[in-house]
Amino acid sequence: MPNRQKMPTDPDDARPPFVLWREVLVAYAMPAAMAGAGGLATGQSQLLIAAATTIAGTSAVVAALVGARLRRRPADSWSTHAPRTLLAAGAGLCAAAIGLALGWSGAHWLPRVPALADSPWPDRLRIDLPVSAAIAATMITWRWRSTRPRRRRAH
Repeated sequence: MPNRQKMPTDPDDARPPFVLWREVLVAYAMPAAMAGAGGLATGQSQLLIAAATTIAGTSAVVAALVGARLRRRPADSWSTHAPRTLLAAGAGLCAAAIGLALGWSGAHWLPRVPALADSPWPDRLRIDLPVSAAIAATMITWRWRSTRPRRRRAH
């Protein structure tokens, strides 16, 4: 008789753990690869540089901050019981709003630095920061919530 692996009795037992460093690594690597490929295909050197800096860097920082905050949530908090779609969308919207404020501030103040006065880089912040922050916060929240036990409905 062949060896049979023990099947989990509870579907929650099969869920992979939430490992923050892996999530942050993916949050950096995937936007860098996608935006870098787009910059390479279109011949936009600005996009190639932004892919590794403002786009992927923002994604990694947001993923680290949001993921660290979510890992500290108690098992019985409202965030573990909220619908995953609503929780991820809310996190994405909040991160986009913060990224937009930081992007507009940076685009306004950074050109006053003499070394950046003629650089097109500060103008990219208005787009790169909110979009990257929204995607990273949405994805990290979605992934974190998928590792939490499902709600049990009372019958």
